[in-house]
Amino acid sequence: MARKIEPDCRQCRREGRKLFLKGERCTTKKCAMERRPVIPGQHGASRKRVTEYGLQLREKQKVKRMYGILEKQFRKYYEDAVKAKGVTGENMLSLIERRLDNVVYRMGIGASRAECRQIVNHGHIQVNGKTVSIASYRVKVGDVITIKENKRDNEMFKQLKGMKIVAPKWLEFDTETLTGKIVANPTREDIDQDIKEQLIVEFYSR
Repeated sequence: MARKIEPDCRQCRREGRKLFLKGERCTTKKCAMERRPVIPGQHGASRKRVTEYGLQLREKQKVKRMYGILEKQFRKYYEDAVKAKGVTGENMLSLIERRLDNVVYRMGIGASRAECRQIVNHGHIQVNGKTVSIASYRVKVGDVITIKENKRDNEMFKQLKGMKIVAPKWLEFDTETLTGKIVANPTREDIDQDIKEQLIVEFYSR
């Protein structure tokens, strides 16, 4: 099975911006973008002319790395977005946001999407009372997301008790009961990342 093996900090440097792949570390001076904000490689510091294709490619790669998605799956999101009603780019981002690992991240259960993917893969999360260990599982409106009862004594989950977590308006999460709910589908306004989705659409529609 294909998997990502490139170091997280190297990915941020390649895209020239913080992707927050390592959680709290990205907000400290230890962040690679603070210490060495240049493209990896011998000629990373030299300026290079970026073509229109290059801009489209970099935007696609940035979003893939931000959400931790590989190419085949990412293209499938684009193809599903084309078939749906509405604006293709916005549809694609909405589909990606509804991944279970991203939902767990948005609820504040983990510090990064990679950590939340591991939480899901290890069977700590239930959807509508059933354990789901597939990170790409697509949630829908009305789904109830909970931390498995016999996992709530884990130190990382106990720390959530009583915390004030600001979740997007399309999600609800109660830190007392460790239960969340999907109250609406995410819209473009709910996605605060600096993403130029039209460039990705142009890349795939060439």
